[in-house]
Parts: sequence; structure tokens; C-alpha cells
Amino acid sequence: MTSEHFEQALAALGQREQFHPFTVELIGGHQFEVDHPLAMVVRDGVAVYLKPGGIPVWFDHDSVTQIVGDIADKSA
Repeated sequence: MTSEHFEQALAALGQREQFHPFTVELIGGHQFEVDHPLAMVVRDGVAVYLKPGGIPVWFDHDSVTQIVGDIADKSA
């Protein structure tokens, strides 16, 4: 996934007027659900998601195999 597409997809999903959780799948099959719009920061092709309890998940555009969400499915 390109850095630009990564940032655009995450911004579109995170900034929707009515937020819906979405899933990020990484190389190797690890998946996590982004369950809150303010739980993730994205910059320069790198992101950190804070899981419940404040546990960080760092990932970048090269490590994502797909982003699964109602609008992400069409472009991932």
C-alpha cells in the first residue's frame, strides 16, 4: 500500500461524521479493530493506534495488507 493511499484511507475512515469501527490487517495476518476515531494518529506513512488500556500498536504503510471497513473495501 502506498503511503498516500494509507493516509487517505485511514483519514476517510477516522473522520467520518458518524464513526464506524474498521479493521486493519498487517502482513503476517495480525488484525486489530480501530474502535474510536481519536484512538489513532497518522503521519508520514506511519500510524499508532492506542488499544483499550493505552496499549500502542505501531504500523506503517508497508506493513498493511488491507483495511476492512464499509468504504475501505472498495479501495484497499
